[in-house]
Order: sequence, then structure tokens, then C-alpha cells
Amino acid sequence: MNRLQQLHDAGVSIWLDTLSRELLDSGAFGALIADSAVTGATSNPTIFAKAITGSNAYDDQIRAAVASGVRDAQELFFALALDDVRHAADLLRPAHDASGGRDGFISFECTPDLADDTAATIEQALVLWERLSRPNVMIKVPATEAGIPAIEELTARGVNVNVTLLFSVERYDQVIDAYVAGLERRVSRGQPVDAIASVASFFVSRVDTKADALLPADSALRGRVAIANAHRAYGRFRERFADEHWRALGATGAQPQRPLWASTGTKDPAYSDVLYVEELIAPGVVNTMPEATLRAFADHGDATRLLSESTATADEVLRDAERAGVELAAVTAQLEREGVESFCDSYHELIERIETKTEGGVMATERPNAVR
Repeated sequence: MNRLQQLHDAGVSIWLDTLSRELLDSGAFGALIADSAVTGATSNPTIFAKAITGSNAYDDQIRAAVASGVRDAQELFFALALDDVRHAADLLRPAHDASGGRDGFISFECTPDLADDTAATIEQALVLWERLSRPNVMIKVPATEAGIPAIEELTARGVNVNVTLLFSVERYDQVIDAYVAGLERRVSRGQPVDAIASVASFFVSRVDTKADALLPADSALRGRVAIANAHRAYGRFRERFADEHWRALGATGAQPQRPLWASTGTKDPAYSDVLYVEELIAPGVVNTMPEATLRAFADHGDATRLLSESTATADEVLRDAERAGVELAAVTAQLEREGVESFCDSYHELIERIETKTEGGVMATERPNAVR
């Protein structure tokens, strides 16, 4: 049997961690849905920066928008990217319908310059939600301190939220609280909750990159901290969405907020190229993979290694890592801030490139690394 289908049958929703006009128009994305058990996709500022600056596929649309009087670079970005997201959502709609609204989603992120502004995040997310106008889209909101109340408010407004840049289990608890509170506000007003979906995107490989740098080269803990951290998060998911409080809410039709494993491409070449897929297989999770990781798993992945329901081993790994000098709270706090800054850099690069195209009448496309 197809290895990706086996992974899907083990309870893992397979989402593609990229999106571009070329991927959509070539039929490649549709082929992944048809042949590789792909039931969703994600995007972020870095992904769109690479797609738009690394291709001339968007130039005709930029010319048309400029000719119609649109000159604002952010509005041009939204026009380009939201068209891609709508197209992807339409291709994924059969998966969404077949899953009863549980799967088949594509996500679009609020601009990262708003990551520390609750009110502005809410305002922009509501506009994006309305413009996309699809039941199977999610609006990405970062799990920053300012993002937590935005998650609650957007959930209460009926918006599907993909909580992104999540690194710590402690922050994950706050994210779950916000999601549940938003649902409860709807229930208290007599509003439906059965059509609302959410995922909590736990970034994985970046944790190992930081932790490994703090460990001796021969440490047996290298390459294990990120998986242990994610395993502990999965344990929290199982606890929180099975307790008495949730059961009462679930009786109203509410769906659990599923954990999503993000940043699952292996960054250290010494590790297996499918490490963060094979080690995090569990029912009810999403794994959003770069295309290279997806194809690697299709070639040689093992879908039989299910994540243990017990977090005892994960807890032991994290205790050993702490004794070895890995202060996980500090690591995850740093990763959260660096994630916001990295997305901001990509977003500003993208805006600058769009401005260059409009000012120059859409010049010949440069390589992404040539953007100043």
C-alpha cells in the first residue's frame, strides 16, 4: 500500500507545507491530493515570498491590478495570495466535505508585523476571513502573548484559526484555554460551534536546532528534545480534550483543536529525512510537510511506529536535557521571537519586491536571494 495512505490511515492528516501559483496551475497540487493522500496545505510569509519573488507567474495579475489603480503593495500581496488560497481551498473542498468539516483546510497568515498587536490582528483576520469566503480556510494567528486573546475573540466570531509559531507546552495550554473560551462564548449566545475548526501548529525541528547547539556533540539527547516536547504536547491534547469540561462542550458539537506538527523538514543531515514524521504518528494529528519530506516518506517512510499514549519517556528526555543545560523555557521563548522576526523579514522582503515590480512596470523576475 502507498506509504502516505498508510500514514493517513494511522490517523495523520497530511498537509503540504507550501503553496504557489505554479503548484496550483500546473496540476501538481491536485495530483498530490489525488495520489498522495494530501488533505490540506499551509502557507506563511516565507512561503509566499519565495513563490512571488521567485516566479513571473504573478506578473500579469500585478500589471492588471496596477492598471486598475491598485498601488498599495500590501493590497497587491493580498490580491495575489488570496487568489491562490481560494484556488487551493476549492481543490481541497471534496476532502473537507468527505471529512464532515474536520479536514481539507488551507491556511493564510495575518501579516507578521501585527504579531504583538491584539486589536489589529483581530481586525485584519476578520477582513481576510470575509474576503476568502470559504468554509475550509483557516486564518493563522501566532501564539504570542498578544495572539492569545485574538484566538479567543476570532473563535467566538466563528473564524477557523490555525495557531502558529507554537513552541512550548505552557503556551499550548493558553492556546487551548483561548479556543475553549471562544467556543463557550458562542454556546452562551446560542450560536453554533459544530462548523468551527482549529489547529495548534507546534513547530518541531527548530527546537532540536537550538537544543542540539547546547548539548555535547556525542550526547544521546541530540535529535530527541523536539520530539519529546511534541510528544508531551500530544499528551496535553489527549488530556484537555477528554476531560469533563471538554466533554460538556463537545456535546454541543464542538470539535477538538487538533495538534499540527510544523517545521517537520529535517534540518540536520545526520538525522533521517523523515524523522519528524515517523516519530510523531498518532491519531488525530496533522503533519504539514515540505514537498521534499512528503516525497521522502512516500519513498521510504515507516507508518507503523505509533506515538506512545504515555509521555513517560518524553518527560525523562526533557528532564535529562534540563540537567544537561537545555533550559527549554528559554529555548522556546527565543524561538517564538525569532519566528516572528523571520516572518517579518520575509514579509518586508516580499513587500519591497512587489513595490519594485510596480515601480518598474513589473521587471524581469530576480532570484529570491537577489532581493536587497
